[in-house]
Amino acid sequence: MNGSRVNGSANGAGRPAGSGRPSGSGGSAKAAGPGKASDEAAGRATRRPPQVTRDTARPEGGGRAAPGRAPAPARQWPLLAVLGATGLGLLIVALDAFRVGALIIGLALIGGAVLRWTLPSVGMLAVRSRFTDLFLYGGLGLAIVLLALMAQPHAWLKIPFLEDVLHFTVQ
Repeated sequence: MNGSRVNGSANGAGRPAGSGRPSGSGGSAKAAGPGKASDEAAGRATRRPPQVTRDTARPEGGGRAAPGRAPAPARQWPLLAVLGATGLGLLIVALDAFRVGALIIGLALIGGAVLRWTLPSVGMLAVRSRFTDLFLYGGLGLAIVLLALMAQPHAWLKIPFLEDVLHFTVQ
């Protein structure tokens, strides 16, 4: 056909099942270079990455947080702890204690960053790379805590230069 046959067939028969390479995608002996037999034609795995990605890699630390024989909620305890604390914070906000509820939500996110940093496996709490998760969980948690502490009226945390900026912009 177009010169991309593997082992004499057009559909890649003879290739190991699940090798991650689509049939007819550059596995010809011509592409291997002069004097080199095609690794794919010989049935060996190559070091070359596949041209078409069929799946995504699990983030580092994205394995189970508990053994596989444990029930599903126990395997995801880090995520459930962060979600539970966040839900508690939202409930407290709904009960008209905005500052305390927002502090709990921010601390839950900071706790998620600490869990992501310290534990080797955190289950579904690992969404991206470890650095990105730490940066986002910790940064958002810190921002929520600071905003809750500076919320008006009667702020618990007063930063003088921010008051000057506010007076300068509003006048």
